[in-house]
Amino acid sequence: MSNTSDFYQAQADKCAVDAAASTLSQVRDRNLRAEQAWRTMAERLVQTEATRARQVAATAAKAEANAEAAAMQLDSFER
Repeated sequence: MSNTSDFYQAQADKCAVDAAASTLSQVRDRNLRAEQAWRTMAERLVQTEATRARQVAATAAKAEANAEAAAMQLDSFER
């Protein structure tokens, strides 16, 4: 994936700095909204990556269980 949560956090941090440095309220508000948007994207990406990792682990566990069941079934036929 080309975007990472670190990138999103860095963008949010930049927007926060820009907001703090702004003397115009409209510009400050725009930067604060942008900061929140970047932080939301970072949080969503972290959640998505965690969900994907859980799904991969569950799929691997299921495949392993199926392989063990097949091996046990093969053993019972050989006896």
